[in-house]
Amino acid sequence: MTATAPAADPIREAILAAMDRLLDATPLRSSGRLSVSQLAIEAGVKRWHLTHQHLDLKELFQAQVQSAAATPKAFAARLSEHDDLKDKRAKLIEHCAELEQRLKSYATAISLLTLENAALAASATNASVVPLPRPGASP
Repeated sequence: MTATAPAADPIREAILAAMDRLLDATPLRSSGRLSVSQLAIEAGVKRWHLTHQHLDLKELFQAQVQSAAATPKAFAARLSEHDDLKDKRAKLIEHCAELEQRLKSYATAISLLTLENAALAASATNASVVPLPRPGASP
């Protein structure tokens, strides 16, 4: 009787393929984060397969993640976009505050000019107040 090779385990093969995709930053099903949960999602298997059945693959994946010590390209791009959007938002908030301050200044100036105009119109009969001629008007 000859010993036969053990049948290939499709779950194990799926996990190994998913490990390669995650470490190469080419995820198909997951967010690309290098975690055991995302590995399970990427492999299309339940998480317990990694935590109870294939502990060696889980440990191998975690060791490779530790040795890589870098964020995968796909996830790094998302982080970079997020940082850019946060910077853009901060600049917009600053710009909005500046515009609000400018608006208050304009409102104050318009209110003052309105009061002065009303006072001038009310005292138009008073000879001591002479309105300035408008530009282009004949004297």
